[in-house]
Amino acid sequence: MSKQQPAQFINPETPGYVGFANLPNQVHRKSVKKGFEFTLMVVGESGLGKSTLINSLFLTDLYPERIIPGAAEKIERTVQIEASTVEIEERGVKLRLTVVDTPGYGDAINCRDCFKTIISYIDEQFERYLHDESGLNRRHIIDNRVHCCFYFISPFGHGLKPLDVAFMKAIHNKVNIVPVIAKADTLTLKERERLKKRILDEIEEHSIKIYHLPDAESDEDEDFKEQTRLLKASIPFSVVGSNQLIEAKGKKVRGRLYPWGVVEVENPEHNDFLKLRTMLITHMQDLQEVTQDLHYENFRSERLKRGGRKVENEDMNKDQILLEKEAELRRMQEMIARMQAQMQMQMQGGDSDSGALGHHV
Repeated sequence: MSKQQPAQFINPETPGYVGFANLPNQVHRKSVKKGFEFTLMVVGESGLGKSTLINSLFLTDLYPERIIPGAAEKIERTVQIEASTVEIEERGVKLRLTVVDTPGYGDAINCRDCFKTIISYIDEQFERYLHDESGLNRRHIIDNRVHCCFYFISPFGHGLKPLDVAFMKAIHNKVNIVPVIAKADTLTLKERERLKKRILDEIEEHSIKIYHLPDAESDEDEDFKEQTRLLKASIPFSVVGSNQLIEAKGKKVRGRLYPWGVVEVENPEHNDFLKLRTMLITHMQDLQEVTQDLHYENFRSERLKRGGRKVENEDMNKDQILLEKEAELRRMQEMIARMQAQMQMQMQGGDSDSGALGHHV
């Protein structure tokens, strides 16, 4: 009976190499197994096609049971936050996508405080992440921080509205803003370019910080460099969304049918939809890194400066603080007056007691 020879270990690497060049493959396998998380916020007035665009981007229906309110309801409507999470899998790679919608934004007659709800939500996600990160169990932290905000600009105006400027200035230090011109099929190509230039000029004039795509590295291939250049030149992205399949030139395409022809959603000559999706997918990791290294770190350092105290209303103005100080001062003065009155009564009581005692003697 022959003895079975023990299995011999074979060096998987070529002689002369240690093998750490294989580390990226390990990271890739681990990342694919774990899956990816991404949170996208969409903000803009009702009727600009936000829901349609999101469904077109990810080829899914995130809002199957949405009820569209009437005009009378919109007037009194307040801004709400609706977060929809969907698990998307493509070629074995899992993405946990959370889309945060903001129905009611810009619908009311008085829009002065309409974006405070949105800012509070962004801060709450930072607060929750900081709490989880500081806790004992940090292995399964769910990242719900807002990594990107698509801000929808109406194509019917002549640039940015005062509300657009006020909102973007309020959140540009908290989230990556990507400006999007909605319903671009209502504009001619010349009108589109003119509106893009006007919006960029106004963004620069008001010192609004939008998300800037990182420059391509020198060792990247020429195709990627050209793609990055085209994406940068397309900001703000003018898009058309549609979930309908239409037959055009003998093939089925997603688009919009008009008497004069078909607007194809995924045709770069018709609109920037494909460029927007390419930007989001190819720079998803960078959007997450900017959120972590810039926006979250700013929030975290501010919280640490305050000694971990949570401030409910960040934008409390000086007048409110002065009013609070005056009220506190009045309370102190009233308390001192009461103490003085009590002391006087005690002194008067002591004098009457001593007088009575002297008369008795």
